[in-house]
Amino acid sequence: MISKDDLIGTWELESWTIGYSDRDVFSYPYGEEPRGLLVYANDGWMSASIARHERDGLPEDVPYRKISDALKAEAFSSYFHYAGRYRVRDGDVIHYVTQSLNPDFPGTEQLRHAELDGQTLVLSGKDQVGDVVRFHSLVWHRTVPTAEAPPLEG
Repeated sequence: MISKDDLIGTWELESWTIGYSDRDVFSYPYGEEPRGLLVYANDGWMSASIARHERDGLPEDVPYRKISDALKAEAFSSYFHYAGRYRVRDGDVIHYVTQSLNPDFPGTEQLRHAELDGQTLVLSGKDQVGDVVRFHSLVWHRTVPTAEAPPLEG
């Protein structure tokens, strides 16, 4: 069974898939090659961010406050983030959301079943939209410590 010590560190996202109770297909909410970081700190705080692999930039020649709401909405719909406290209980991790890009997330508890296989963490959860139950599976890999990582390019 997973413990808090097992989670501590930084994880990179490999995939996020959603299955559905009413059909035999999967969807990929941020594409088949999403980018993401999940950080669990020793002090009980966590942060998760996920984005599409390829994202269009905002216009460079327009001040941010003058960019149209439609362009901002399109850019922000390709990105997901929340952060807050967390705790581990009976093989599950519970995220107590305090801030999020989605204004409906703060104040919620996000329950994730956690499975650890070596340096791979699978977090799964479910939610319901109307009569359809959705089954989420997120696969994360522990990152290499910064001191051991190759230099960043660019």
